[in-house]
Amino acid sequence: MLPHCFFLLLLCTVQLPSPSSALPFEQKGFWDFALDSMDAEMTMEMMRDPEEGSADDLFPHEIPTCPFGCQCHLRVVQCSDLGLTEVPTNIPRDTKFLDLQSNRITEIKENDFKGLTNLYGLSLRNNLISKVHPRAFVPLKHMQKLYFSKNFLTTIPKNLPASLVEIRIHENRIRKVPAGAFAGLNNMNCIEMGANPIQNSGFEPGAFKGLKLNFLRISEARLTGVPKDLPESLHELHLDHNQIQAVELEDLSRYKNLYRLGLGFNHIRNIENGSLSYLHMLRELHLDNNRLTRVPQGLPDMKYLQVVYLHSNNISQVGVNDFCPRGFGMKRTFYNGISLFSNPVNYWEVQPAAFRCVSDRFAIQFGNYKK
Repeated sequence: MLPHCFFLLLLCTVQLPSPSSALPFEQKGFWDFALDSMDAEMTMEMMRDPEEGSADDLFPHEIPTCPFGCQCHLRVVQCSDLGLTEVPTNIPRDTKFLDLQSNRITEIKENDFKGLTNLYGLSLRNNLISKVHPRAFVPLKHMQKLYFSKNFLTTIPKNLPASLVEIRIHENRIRKVPAGAFAGLNNMNCIEMGANPIQNSGFEPGAFKGLKLNFLRISEARLTGVPKDLPESLHELHLDHNQIQAVELEDLSRYKNLYRLGLGFNHIRNIENGSLSYLHMLRELHLDNNRLTRVPQGLPDMKYLQVVYLHSNNISQVGVNDFCPRGFGMKRTFYNGISLFSNPVNYWEVQPAAFRCVSDRFAIQFGNYKK
């Protein structure tokens, strides 16, 4: 039976859930991959679409085959957990989804995907891959999703399909992203590249040139500052679990379209006054598990900010105007979550008016501070 599909955790709009840093994508089963960003019914309908024709219509002289040990059904070829050391042959040419995760494949060769022009998604997650032929993905003219996490890659694979929308290369050995690494990928929407030993200097100028990303995660890396020159189009930027020590004035000036910013689990002691003023559209801000001694300045001016994670810092006091604007009608939305627990601030010393623009008293979390 195919594994169940996982869905991303949705933010509670009334009571703030137990705050935690946003976790990297974990693909437990192939259907997580196949249906992650597509409606399930639409996907199944696409697979059954009579206008696309059957395998017999496309290749009348070929007998449908399935690689030994794999399962083939509705244009999905599942070959996970088989101990494979290379990409199998005899993959049906009308395959839409190919699952090769959790094997022992060490190399992707030039002709491994020859003829798979209809492939929409490919999972190579959790293998031993350290080498990818520069022309391996050339036949995949329509591929949109590539999952390459948990391998031994040291560089971004070359000549990725121009149709690619999403790539996940979490937990590899990538130290450098050269200029033009994603050239020509005008449809790219999501890049997950956390848990790679990459430093700020590893991003060459122009590394993300031309991309119009909505989502970028570089968590669990070796960053000491907010990277420069990331795509201006970003809606979500996750930089959790790094070594960032401060947010300077111009660090966030490019990212005016951000809805969610993750800076939790860093070493941040200071957020320069005015550095948050560029984030006009921000809804959610993660600054938990840092070394802040005060609530960052500028929060009252963020009209759409709804959730702020500030737990597990060194904040000792909360001012009456730290979160809410002084005048009426300035803030467009009420907060529905503020976490301040595990800070050396006594909740009974905080004036109730400090949270006058919070939607509900249950949306505020205090207490549990341990020296």
